[in-house]
Amino acid sequence: MTAGRQQPRAVVAFDAFKGSLTALEACEAAARGIRAAAPGADVALVPMADGGEGSLDAVLTRGGEERVTSTVDALGRPALARWALEGTHAVIELAQAAGLPQVEDVPLAPLAASTVGLGAVVLDALERGADELTLLLGGSATTDGGAGLLTALGVQLLDASGRPVRTGGGGLGSLEHLDATGLDARARAARWRFVTDVDAPLTGPGGAAAVFGPQKGASGDDVAVLDAALERFARVAASALGVDVAAIADVPGAGAAGGVASVLRALTGGEIVPGGAWFAELAGLDAALGGADLVLTGEGRFDGQSALGKVVSVVHAAARRAGAPLAVIAGSVDTAAASSMGVPALSIAPGPASLDELQRDAASLVEAAAATVARLALPPR
Repeated sequence: MTAGRQQPRAVVAFDAFKGSLTALEACEAAARGIRAAAPGADVALVPMADGGEGSLDAVLTRGGEERVTSTVDALGRPALARWALEGTHAVIELAQAAGLPQVEDVPLAPLAASTVGLGAVVLDALERGADELTLLLGGSATTDGGAGLLTALGVQLLDASGRPVRTGGGGLGSLEHLDATGLDARARAARWRFVTDVDAPLTGPGGAAAVFGPQKGASGDDVAVLDAALERFARVAASALGVDVAAIADVPGAGAAGGVASVLRALTGGEIVPGGAWFAELAGLDAALGGADLVLTGEGRFDGQSALGKVVSVVHAAARRAGAPLAVIAGSVDTAAASSMGVPALSIAPGPASLDELQRDAASLVEAAAATVARLALPPR
């Protein structure tokens, strides 16, 4: 405990527990647990995200007006997409318009899934005067390289006969020409930021189709089709824009959310930024951790990917800089991942439990786990 302070200070900086708790709800539950174990403790709540599903809620806790746009989901069905507008800065979460959870009620269509619905949201933001656009890229059902978004903004993607290619990533296999002369002038003039939850390239064994295609319903054959189609998309776009193909396909984060940032970044001069670091700066994480006696972070599953720029790794690094002790609370814990990061980690499961049970009781379980950690880390004075 910092000298001269009578009560301990804790910081809770959680990501969402997908399917059960938003980041703010997880922080609130952990705070209740800490206060139960250490009455009077000063607990700072710092909801976090990394660009994936649920990131918009973390943004809205810090201001901005919530907007809603009528659009379509990744399979073309009517949907409503929430986004945030602060002044002329629009923050748009891809998962609201092309997210995987939206389409899990029907058979997945990895070759046809499209980001055209995301385009409708971007156009609405431009209509409302946005000139700075931040896209939160994660949790997508799509692997179309952002082709749907581009066509919604006026870009033409044509086959050898001059006809528009089929919607979805699979359609890009017949792409011969990209014509960007019709790109919405407001979109071309806007400042673009692509906040990604992974640093994957567009194509290859570590790319959008190979790594993330299977979770979107892609078979082995589908993955091969999508990877070849994205490679073709990158080549055609590079030729049309007069840039090297590596400037489209090999940029870290170009493969996030099925490749949304790849061509659009090259068209607009936008920047790709790691989601965890962007949210940490937005939330003022470093300042919040100053003088902390305990830091708690966590997510639904703590595993090997958690160390690769996800929220847990970002909070871990910030806690080390602040010299503050850290513990992780998660729905499930990979002990090897915890060992590799050198952090104590606690699962919220009190014993054998189904996923449905853990999701149903997540708030009370996070609260109980936080109380357990606090009793050990914040002994009463």
